[in-house]
Amino acid sequence: MIVENKEFHSRICVDALENAKSVFSPLSSEEKQLLLEQMIAHEFKKGEVIYRVGEKPDGVLYLVHGKAKIAKAGIGGREQIVRMAGVHSFIGYRALFAEEESYASATTLEETFLVQLPFETVVSVIRSNSDFALALLKSFATDLRFAENRTVTLTQKHIRGRLAESLLLLHKEYGVGDDEQTLQVLLSREDVAKFSNMTPSNAIRTLSAFAQEGVIALEGRAIKILNIDELERISRLG
Repeated sequence: MIVENKEFHSRICVDALENAKSVFSPLSSEEKQLLLEQMIAHEFKKGEVIYRVGEKPDGVLYLVHGKAKIAKAGIGGREQIVRMAGVHSFIGYRALFAEEESYASATTLEETFLVQLPFETVVSVIRSNSDFALALLKSFATDLRFAENRTVTLTQKHIRGRLAESLLLLHKEYGVGDDEQTLQVLLSREDVAKFSNMTPSNAIRTLSAFAQEGVIALEGRAIKILNIDELERISRLG
């Protein structure tokens, strides 16, 4: 849903461009103004679908606030979460640049705000600003490296190693709360399983085992990382 409040709409768009962590930081004032004039801010409630498999991408999507899961259905319709997206990240860009239909779906994990930019405008700025082009390539290359590493680990690591790695990735992507332990994302056990390439029952058993070993603590959907060094060791051992 497009953000209708003009002041709030403007604030979201400015946040996308002006944040120090934003890939748009290399842009000149004139280029930022060009994007601002064509940028559309969207609001999604928790659990809403941003785009679906088979849809044709309609512009560049940049997540400003919130979280989303990128998932693809496999054999027998079994869903696999291939990526967790956080603030200041692009989603749905592969299909857009490849001029293909979306191969995966994106669903919000909490209230989320993103901006949409016309593809032609972004391409125009890429051609005129090499620093922005390099920043964009670096962002995409980082995502590609993640996908390559994830493919190997999800097929070669054992259950404990896969789950430990997933928790570390969530820690890296979303961070922790003021207690410096609680992951700042609430996932169902089913989503934890889908992100770790295992069944929900295996995810529940392994999480419980980690809790008994004092590596993590479970409070409903909240997960606390109590011993990150041990979690990293389990992940390395596979």
